[in-house]
Amino acid sequence: MHHVYLLRSIPWPKHKYVGVTNNVRRRLQEHNRGICPHTKKNKPWELIAYVTFKDKRKAIEFESYLKTSSGRSFSSRHFW
Repeated sequence: MHHVYLLRSIPWPKHKYVGVTNNVRRRLQEHNRGICPHTKKNKPWELIAYVTFKDKRKAIEFESYLKTSSGRSFSSRHFW
């Protein structure tokens, strides 16, 4: 299974991050340990939501969509 996940910075709630992984718990721990350079400066992070897909390609497509302006609008209405 492949998961598209949404994170929000705890100290700076306006900072958000969208990613894709096959293990949400492990990936959140990596973000909070500072392993990912894109999220290191805004840690710690909290998991807001994740959506599961059987097909990796579909997960990647949904992640890409959430990073567009219409996808950010969608996620603001439904997740944040």
